[in-house]
Amino acid sequence: MFELIRAKQTIPFMRYSKPAYWFSIVLIVGSLLSLSINWLNWGLDFTGGTLIEVGFEQPANLPDVRVTLADAGFPDAIVQHFGSSRDVMVRLAPREGVKGEVIGNQVLDALQHGSFGQVDMRRIEFVGPNVGAELAEDGGLAIILALVCILVYVSARFEWRLAMGAVLALAHDVIITLGVFSFFKLEVDLTVLAALLAVVGYSLNDTIVVFDRIRENFRLLVTATPEDIVNESLTQTLSRTLITSGTTIFVLVSLFIVGGAIIHGFATALLIGIFIGTYSSIYVASALAVKLGINREHMIPVVVEKEGADQEPLL
Repeated sequence: MFELIRAKQTIPFMRYSKPAYWFSIVLIVGSLLSLSINWLNWGLDFTGGTLIEVGFEQPANLPDVRVTLADAGFPDAIVQHFGSSRDVMVRLAPREGVKGEVIGNQVLDALQHGSFGQVDMRRIEFVGPNVGAELAEDGGLAIILALVCILVYVSARFEWRLAMGAVLALAHDVIITLGVFSFFKLEVDLTVLAALLAVVGYSLNDTIVVFDRIRENFRLLVTATPEDIVNESLTQTLSRTLITSGTTIFVLVSLFIVGGAIIHGFATALLIGIFIGTYSSIYVASALAVKLGINREHMIPVVVEKEGADQEPLL
């Protein structure tokens, strides 16, 4: 009677696991090659530099501000709004032998002599390269530590084959996301690092939901093969996955379009991570567990008989 709980139309996900393996291998190898050749386009949060916030008396036209700064000798200036259209943030790479305060005064002077009216200095900060390198190192350690903690957690909650699939799927998501940023030379700042950690959590949540259903179906569908049980579990959780991913993508697309340049990297990393994470929860985490030989015996807890349980009770 347990077969009655199975979905009316089960999608044969595992039938395409072999092409998916090769697809993932190509993506990972390509990402690693891009990282080894191009590495990452680190932002000022990691390389160091000068951050200047200025206020205009009227809405600022960012293309005109960029042209003015380029004419003043700052063609590499990153200019974007923050807060309102009258507030502008300018980020500059470090100049050797020039203090951040001097650079800030030069930028302010160039803007004040432009056709922008009154321009006021709001804030100026200088991030040294040593601090940026430390942030990059701490960010990498945070991701590695998160993967180790997840391995311990999933191993305790499920079975080591499922745990290995989950951790490799998360590493798969992070490597490919970084590979996309490296290939297209997108800027990596602290918001992208935060997005990578969010991708790890998002992908893990999706994988845990699938694993819970796999464990449950292993106990209920006693005559089914591991491939059939994984197919059934993925089919049963598909609607939940599509709804969750779809609503999240809708929000991220809105952030990317209207959120401004300051969070483009964050939205881009999460969009890539959601697509890759949804794919990996099916064809990396679950499929790898099947490849490692997961079966019903692994999911059923061993019953330990108490000493003397087989003895007749005394009258």
